[in-house]
Amino acid sequence: MSAQVTLLGVRHHGPGSARAVAAALAALQPDAVLIEGPPEADDLTALAAEKDMVPPVALLAHVSDDPARAAFWPYAEFSPEWVALRHAADAGVPVRFIDLPAGQSLALPPRGADPDATFPADGASEEGEQGPGVPGGTSGPAPVDPIAELAAAAGHPDPEVWWEDVIEHRTPGADPLAPFAALAEAMAALREHHPVERRDEIREAAMRQQIRAARRAGHQRIAVVCGAWHVPALAVMPTVAHDRALLAELPKKLKTELTWVPWTHRRLSQHTGYGAGIDSPGWYHHLYTTPEQPIARWMTKVAELLRAEDHPVSSAHVIEAIRLADTLAAMRGRPLPGLTETLDAVRAVMCDGSDLALALVHDRLVVGDALGEVPDDAPAVPLQRDLTRLQRTLRLKPEATGRELVLDLRKDLDAERSRLLHRLRLLGLHWGRPVRDSVQSTGTFRETWQLVWEPEYAVRLVEAGQWGTTVLGAATGKAVADAAGAELTALTELAEHCLLAALPDALPEVMRRLADRAALDTDAGHLATALPALVRTLRYGDVRATDTSALTAVALGLAERLCVALPAACTGLDADGASARRTEIDAVHQAIALLSDTAIGERWAGTLTALAAREPHGGPATGVPGLLRGRAVRLLLDDGRIDTAEAGRRLGLVLSIASGPLDAAGWVEGLVSGGGAMLLHDPALLGLLDTWLCGVPAETFTDLLPILRRTFSSLETGVRHTIGSRVAAGPLGTSVVDSGPDVELDAERADATTPVLALLLGVRQAVIPRQADRRAS
Repeated sequence: MSAQVTLLGVRHHGPGSARAVAAALAALQPDAVLIEGPPEADDLTALAAEKDMVPPVALLAHVSDDPARAAFWPYAEFSPEWVALRHAADAGVPVRFIDLPAGQSLALPPRGADPDATFPADGASEEGEQGPGVPGGTSGPAPVDPIAELAAAAGHPDPEVWWEDVIEHRTPGADPLAPFAALAEAMAALREHHPVERRDEIREAAMRQQIRAARRAGHQRIAVVCGAWHVPALAVMPTVAHDRALLAELPKKLKTELTWVPWTHRRLSQHTGYGAGIDSPGWYHHLYTTPEQPIARWMTKVAELLRAEDHPVSSAHVIEAIRLADTLAAMRGRPLPGLTETLDAVRAVMCDGSDLALALVHDRLVVGDALGEVPDDAPAVPLQRDLTRLQRTLRLKPEATGRELVLDLRKDLDAERSRLLHRLRLLGLHWGRPVRDSVQSTGTFRETWQLVWEPEYAVRLVEAGQWGTTVLGAATGKAVADAAGAELTALTELAEHCLLAALPDALPEVMRRLADRAALDTDAGHLATALPALVRTLRYGDVRATDTSALTAVALGLAERLCVALPAACTGLDADGASARRTEIDAVHQAIALLSDTAIGERWAGTLTALAAREPHGGPATGVPGLLRGRAVRLLLDDGRIDTAEAGRRLGLVLSIASGPLDAAGWVEGLVSGGGAMLLHDPALLGLLDTWLCGVPAETFTDLLPILRRTFSSLETGVRHTIGSRVAAGPLGTSVVDSGPDVELDAERADATTPVLALLLGVRQAVIPRQADRRAS
């Protein structure tokens, strides 16, 4: 008796297709289930029955000697393939994957390449290929969008709405196989009028070979779950020779490793990277898991969410939203309210028309933050197992929802958490990202992290396995390898990371290379960037109990060389170069203050003095820009190396006619930026600046205006207002009240205020005597 093969064509990640597959399998009771997917994963199918396997999950396949070449086959609870896997596990029948082997699909050129291009003989694929274009992935784009074609044939402008009405909202009828027969007929008609990609022809040949193998194994009732597009090609079996000829075109099979990894609904919703392009996985999950009264229960979920976010939503709102969704569906000719109708009702009734509140509903419910779980006995690289152990020990559970973690490094548990997160960052796994502390603190004992677990970290863990089998060992190996070819700035950052991550075995090698680079690097910019990073690391010894003595000698050496090289490096700079150099000088100044070394402090003061004195007498290329000279004077003033009288003398010289207005404006910006309280405490400085501004020609003032606005916009609001008030009060901060009878007032300007005063006082203008009349009387 010949075997009966039933083809169940589905749309990947569709709740309606998943319900239809469940009903069909229950009616067929097959003795073998074949699913579109990589055959190497056959040994992993038993894990689908484990109670600790919670979708969404994904099959991860990667090339053994090149882990970056990887592909995912994601499955949610509403995925038809997952339903078939669980049915086979519960029924105790064999289940097999029948697509191209992952080792060959990863060797194929990317989808969308020239169809006449030959496959690479050595199995190489394009570097960095990821996402839906990965061959063999269930989310790969087809040459034709069957749903759009069928919707157009039905006269419906929106393919997704049409599919929801016809399939997703449909409940299985008396004949559970009828929908699959109708869909197969429609796909056959489409394939007659649209070309089939060579890649699909080869994949379909591999599927037919697997069906033949199931027949030879003696199975009599075979159910095949695959994309609906492939059903017509699997319904008619060509000769074995024909399929073998197609498969002979495949490149050499690569050695691959496969496992199960957790996945997220949010990743399913992405159309790029490793996403599956499902716009509303949370909504689909709700439709599949809530067959009874889905709209009413959905509105209840929305109400719970909005109430938790302090939105006033009552039971009456829920009832009215349900009624509105039903009404909208009837008006639009839909059998049931879809996502569009429910969101329109939620916006109008529960969100008071606010798109902001609706965005919250879309993010939390329509997309969702569900994160799957995988059993402990699933295959994993040693590095993954060590990370899982550390996550449990340190009570850091991976979560798809971003959350803030504040660590107090004085506590042992928090210190260990910090080291783990910093080690993972060295490995390129940014599970935690440092953020600015929400609590103002000047100490080094507090860290704030934003934690978000992404599914693709599974691939990065496999890649990082080349550096070691534990997180500590891998981070150490990666740091040593990175130090080999790093420049000075990168080495200082790496040394800082080694201290933060507590990598005592990597730090000596990094420091050795840092010292060598520092001795040879002559670029003042590199030195100025490297020194603050080194000095920051010296502060970690207090809280983290790490030995930073090796850094002190290197830091002092960098500071000495910088003091010599900086004056020459500050000459001949344009405006952008001077601004960047000013930022570096500020950072170096703070770093040298933290070094607490008297000798280097004196050397640095001498360098600032030299910078302040190097005026461009022979043109801009011969001296230091005014921005840097003014900054040097400000830093000397803040440190008490000069007094305000000396600063005023230098300001007066710069603002003299001999200096160019643009250079003088830059000098003022360097002096004032970062705090303008000095202008409040020293009226002489403010008077000099006011007198200079009043004497600038009109045509030059237009060029100075951007610099002046930038300078004073950096001051605090209160300081700006006070400076403005004092300047308006009169020369050198005097006011009309303080001026004696001998002070000559501008009668014309004073008279201009008369109409305003009359309006404020509510009197006739004639009552207020003009200034000229008062002076005459």
